Amino acid sequence: MLDRKRSLDRLTSDHFDLLIVGGGITGCGIALDGASRGLKVALIDKGDFASGTSSKSSKLVHGGLRYLEQHEFKLVYESLHERQRLLSNASYLVEPQPFLIPLFGKGGIADKTVARTYATALWIYDITGGLRIGKAHKRVSRDQALAHLPTLKTDRLAAGFIYYDARVDDARLTLEIAKTAAERFGATIANYVQATQVVKDDSGKICGVTVAGEEIAPGTTISARVVVNSTGVWADELRETDEGELSHSIRPAKGIHIAVPSTKLPCDIASVIPVKKDRRSIFIIPWAWGGQTYIGTTDTDYTGPLDDPECTPQDVAYLLDAVNTFLTEPISSKDIIGIWAGLRPLVASGSKSKSSRTADLSRRHHIFTSPSGLITITGGKLTTYRQMAQDCVDMVVAALGRPKVRCQTKNLALLGAGQVDEDSFSELVTKLSLSQDVATTLRRRYGSRAIDVLGGCVDNPSLAEPMVVGTPYILGEISYAIKHEMAQTIEDVVARRTRALLINQPGLLESLEKISQVVANGLGWDEDTRKARVEEFMASTRKRSEFAGLVT
Repeated sequence: MLDRKRSLDRLTSDHFDLLIVGGGITGCGIALDGASRGLKVALIDKGDFASGTSSKSSKLVHGGLRYLEQHEFKLVYESLHERQRLLSNASYLVEPQPFLIPLFGKGGIADKTVARTYATALWIYDITGGLRIGKAHKRVSRDQALAHLPTLKTDRLAAGFIYYDARVDDARLTLEIAKTAAERFGATIANYVQATQVVKDDSGKICGVTVAGEEIAPGTTISARVVVNSTGVWADELRETDEGELSHSIRPAKGIHIAVPSTKLPCDIASVIPVKKDRRSIFIIPWAWGGQTYIGTTDTDYTGPLDDPECTPQDVAYLLDAVNTFLTEPISSKDIIGIWAGLRPLVASGSKSKSSRTADLSRRHHIFTSPSGLITITGGKLTTYRQMAQDCVDMVVAALGRPKVRCQTKNLALLGAGQVDEDSFSELVTKLSLSQDVATTLRRRYGSRAIDVLGGCVDNPSLAEPMVVGTPYILGEISYAIKHEMAQTIEDVVARRTRALLINQPGLLESLEKISQVVANGLGWDEDTRKARVEEFMASTRKRSEFAGLVT
């Protein structure tokens, strides 16, 4: 379990080989890589684990078919290689996901050039590494395409292709990596601890950071021989405390997603839909953990506040216009039951592309060291987090002057990847009167730890009740998240430990009283505190919806 009090005590009393600032997928990956190589590792984040970009992605583990257009063959190869490692190391979390590419043409006859281009790209994708998933792409008929996405317009639909990638609960993956680093290899991990300033020794070399937080004494310093800046779109902020004013290395790109009930947009596999006049595509994806479909993503320059990027009416209209172009039953903003916005930490320069669009900037990662020794890692994508971490820790080991130690994470299974005690799990499911859908979803998200979640409900069967009607989450997950996963707020529970906020916001708000009661019991809030936290959460949720022009 992640023990918050113990972690906070160790942060201020121990001296670390490596301190990582930033608890997204990259930072947690670095913590696991470093700790598994025998380094004494600490990781902090000013918010919750994965509360930035790493919980707001398209939930895909993929090579990036469109990167072939940009001739990023090495990136595609690396991504597909890492996809296979995740399918093995986190098999309960990462699942194969088929994708449909509909082909359109005048009079229902596919344009031969377009069809040939797709076929060539898909063969290259398969050869580059896509075939490792065990299936090659195939061409399908018009009727077969409609069977997967029934509301496609038929007047121009000619045929389609199906290819294979993978999907994941991004926030859960990030958390499981952090837990594996802490529980298996002794890393010290803590959320809601903000790095405020780098600390340097008499020679001008960084030897730690000062930190702040509600449970941190003012002026507290965490000591470390090497500090890694893995803060994503916030990377330049920490760099400025080290180097002073500098030219910004990060160019944030905003991506938003919207969720609708699957009854409004039924599909049994994901689809890739072209955006007319924009030289890019969007995804339509069935939510793997409930009865929803989500659509995304946009890819636009962003210059606003980094801490809480907003969906705008223009963002929503872009996705609705793009998808409705091809649907017989258009969806509207009134159908939207969830939204999320994230910022990609793209590297501002160094891309081979001559385009000014963020969509055309490279997704490759960059690692560099300041004169005082701060190692910063930027760019990259969720799928390649492990390789990014390996490259970064190689630099850390060199900076420490240690002998080279082989990376351990290529075949390192995450904690939940163990065997489930089938008899005990089935007995608990029956005893708590859980549906098969809930049981399956628990195993998909917690793996072998699902039995621990259910075990916490035995003495209080009311915890086996649904969190939100229409989602597969139970109240017992809240207690588990607080006791074992450092959840500290209502949003931690409903946006990241579970994803209820993303996929059924109206239902979540209706269930907020009972959810907040379980949170309050777990965190020891009195009634005044509980009510205040509920009001704060309601206000921030309504603000996001109103800013996006959605009905609240």
